[in-house]
Amino acid sequence: MLELAGRLYGTAMEQVEALDRRIEALRTEVRQALLAGDRERVTALRKQLRQAEREWDALVDDELEEAPLVPAPRPATGPLLPVREQVHQALTLLGAPAAPKLVVAVHEAFATGELTPTKLTSLRRDEERSFQSAPHSRPYYLCAALTADHLAPARGLIAVSSWPMATRIIGPLSLRVDFLTAAIRLAEHLDRLAETGPNARRLLWRFAATVPGAATSADAMTPASVADAARAELAIHADADRSHREAAAKRASTQLTVTQQLFGARLRGIAATGS
Repeated sequence: MLELAGRLYGTAMEQVEALDRRIEALRTEVRQALLAGDRERVTALRKQLRQAEREWDALVDDELEEAPLVPAPRPATGPLLPVREQVHQALTLLGAPAAPKLVVAVHEAFATGELTPTKLTSLRRDEERSFQSAPHSRPYYLCAALTADHLAPARGLIAVSSWPMATRIIGPLSLRVDFLTAAIRLAEHLDRLAETGPNARRLLWRFAATVPGAATSADAMTPASVADAARAELAIHADADRSHREAAAKRASTQLTVTQQLFGARLRGIAATGS
């Protein structure tokens, strides 16, 4: 059974590595097309790149579901934090908008107490109602990431209201940029810890496996190598992503109400002008 599982895992990792190579090749072609000013080719290549990244995400999600995080025994340290504070801690560590599954994975790797995706289902709606009833009465709210084109809530992402508006914007490159940002911050956090459990290393490998040059295997992975590789790729995308985000943030500050700036506009109301 273990031998069969190993073969299946090896096959999946070979597929992931093949997609890694294809993704890296497509990124190189996108940069070359940008330099050549070939807008049609850039559009076609980016479509292929997004499809390859979706395929990679699906493969990794399948692997994670078959090998779930192992709950580590935790000492009792007093009353548990409210769910919103647990989520806030995880997002603060990541430093970027994140999906509930990733928030839960970060919590399980580093924090105390149980946190499940179902507990996050209505959290953003509750936060919006709280803000509308008493605006700015809390030091932070768990809010929406906003799409750069329509300034609408980005599906399935949670952000923190105290972050700069540009950080909460999701443009064409932002998902990858945020992935790399989170990888760097997680790696740096692990590097500061005297001891790391299996959940934390498994979480870091989830990031390292898709960053070129980060590690050849989970066993050989080090936080420093993951952070360095993620920084190298981030440098490629950061300027273009920042430009998209800042332009959208500027529109949001003039077109949206205070509540909409945190929780997004309905699609009928805002056009992506001035971008």
